[in-house]
Amino acid sequence: MSQQRKILMTTALPYANGYIHIGHLVEYLQADFWARFQRMRGHDCVFICADDTHGTPIMVKARERGITPEQLIAESHKEHVQDFADFQIEFSHYGSTNSPENKELCEYFYKKMQEGGHIRTKPIQQYYCEHDKMFLPDRFVKGTCPKCGSKDQYGDSCDVCGSTYAPSDMKDVHCSICGNPPVLKASDSIFFKLNDFKEYLQEWIPKHSSSEISKKMLEWFNEDLHDLDISRSAPYFGFPIPGTDNNKFFYVWVDAPMGYMASTQQWAKAQGKTLQDIWQDSQREIYHFIGKDIARFHLIFWAAFLKAAGYRTPNEVFVHGHLMVNGEKMSKSKGTFVAARTYLNHLNPEYLRYYYSTKLSSSVDDIDLNLEDLVNRVNSDLVGKITNLGSRGGQMLKKKMDGMMSTPDAEGAALIKSAQDRAVTIAEHFENRDFHKATNEIRAIADEANKYFDEKAPWKTLETNPTATKQVVTTTLNVFRLLAIYLKPILPHYTAKVEKLFGEANYQWADLQKVLTNRPIQDYEHLAVRVEADKVKAMIEESRKLNESIQAAKKATAPAATAAPKKAAAEPTTPGVIEFADFEKVELRVGLVVEAEEIKEADKLLRLKIDVGGGEIRQIISGIKAAYKAEQLIGRKLLVCVNLAPRKMKFGMSEGMVLAAGTGGSDLFLLFPDDGAQVGQRVK
Repeated sequence: MSQQRKILMTTALPYANGYIHIGHLVEYLQADFWARFQRMRGHDCVFICADDTHGTPIMVKARERGITPEQLIAESHKEHVQDFADFQIEFSHYGSTNSPENKELCEYFYKKMQEGGHIRTKPIQQYYCEHDKMFLPDRFVKGTCPKCGSKDQYGDSCDVCGSTYAPSDMKDVHCSICGNPPVLKASDSIFFKLNDFKEYLQEWIPKHSSSEISKKMLEWFNEDLHDLDISRSAPYFGFPIPGTDNNKFFYVWVDAPMGYMASTQQWAKAQGKTLQDIWQDSQREIYHFIGKDIARFHLIFWAAFLKAAGYRTPNEVFVHGHLMVNGEKMSKSKGTFVAARTYLNHLNPEYLRYYYSTKLSSSVDDIDLNLEDLVNRVNSDLVGKITNLGSRGGQMLKKKMDGMMSTPDAEGAALIKSAQDRAVTIAEHFENRDFHKATNEIRAIADEANKYFDEKAPWKTLETNPTATKQVVTTTLNVFRLLAIYLKPILPHYTAKVEKLFGEANYQWADLQKVLTNRPIQDYEHLAVRVEADKVKAMIEESRKLNESIQAAKKATAPAATAAPKKAAAEPTTPGVIEFADFEKVELRVGLVVEAEEIKEADKLLRLKIDVGGGEIRQIISGIKAAYKAEQLIGRKLLVCVNLAPRKMKFGMSEGMVLAAGTGGSDLFLLFPDDGAQVGQRVK
């Protein structure tokens, strides 16, 4: 066996402000395949990840929900950990960037940057929202792209043409929180002098990334590298920069990659080691798995940070493409933007693990999740070819014979050896992250074994030649066992059942050299069932409805236009129809339910206390009791009409109306705005 390798690998950190979806899983699953393979080979492979927890979006969302940012990220951490565990992704440690270790590292890196002369402070013009009383990060500025003219783009880049720019370059700028136009204010920012590392990076990047990616990265080097603003103004959820009186905080792209090291430090401490024992060990290989959209942050910014602080850089940054679904970008309207939890509500996680393994390669090409193809591949390959061998052989030996394996005949031994001989090639494909090539080899073995089984037709010779029959079944089960070992990095729970079938445990790559003879097997346990197309349709429908409701709420709570509405020309009034000019007078706001109780004397009524912004609490009596329980609504945001005249009712004064749709009774649906909507925000 080759010498044991020491490996440290990381994946990009999922943001704590959202759920894990099937696009994210492209990265985490391929990394998990690779980590499990390395461990099967006997290598010391540490797999690290964490939640990315800082930034303005976290702060704003927590404030809207009436909880602390720490509470919000704790909820997200719990959900992410559960989603990853249910998809059988096995991290050595899953941490958080909001940790004492990460704060200490950020401060250390900053100190080393200062000592090296790589920091400078200069004033910049920054957008400030006078309504929300805050400087606006780039992603909280929206406007028209200065390059292609696309509207409603973020303040740092255009989703349509891919251009990057400063928010001040945009037209029709507005705050994405409230919709008001911000003003430019001078604010001191702290910059990292990236150009100090230009020559180093030009030499380093091609040696630590693929030629395709390095060529793309080096396009930035045709001119001097711009200083990188590593600070953000208060208010901000993150780590304060030393010496700034808590007015400046580290930009999230400083402390996020630092989270790789901080989480490694936490893992190391649990092993009785230090960060230096792991990260600075020259014998340990370090790899980052990331998507191509964040290659620049890792290959330029992060590499320069590490160099400035005197830490070693990764051996290689593995970059992958994005996920397409049915040949298109993931679509919320079509239901193909699927949350991990939505998938798990309908389908076995190992089906997605297997399908992704048939598509993933070491290139940066996007991969396509074709849902019809997923059904066909699982049913044809995993169930119909691979599992079929174990099912037919195992059940025949246990139910029709004495449950004891014998020895293969010469032809069977040759078939087993052929399957074993592919170990080197399959291992190379796993090592190179060409998982689709590995699964091609595995399917080829299954095809040969099924052909052998069908040609021998042991069910026909069961009574006339039981010895030969048992030899065929023994051969078939041995090949099936080898397939399960090959598939263990991809299908760990599936393979665990195969281990149980043969009375073995914890397959290693070296177990491929064994041939099982003259030993009993356990009762066959079903390993995989066919995917029914209606389950896929149900998953897509659930996802479509979920995303549809989210998008509807977003549209309902889009920032209001700031220009005064023009007077509508007078038109004849149609009886029973509300004129648009009258409709414009309705003032809708986002409200937060702070109290809710049943009015027991009434069949239909709930009494709600709703914060409609600015500390104003309104009592609203609403006929929604048949559709909602009071406790369901506490802490939820609703759309509220606030400029109705107060109405004195039998059970008290009602000072507004909550918006709902439906025919009445239990068929009522409150209109819930998006979580990103701000309490008190006006809606048009």
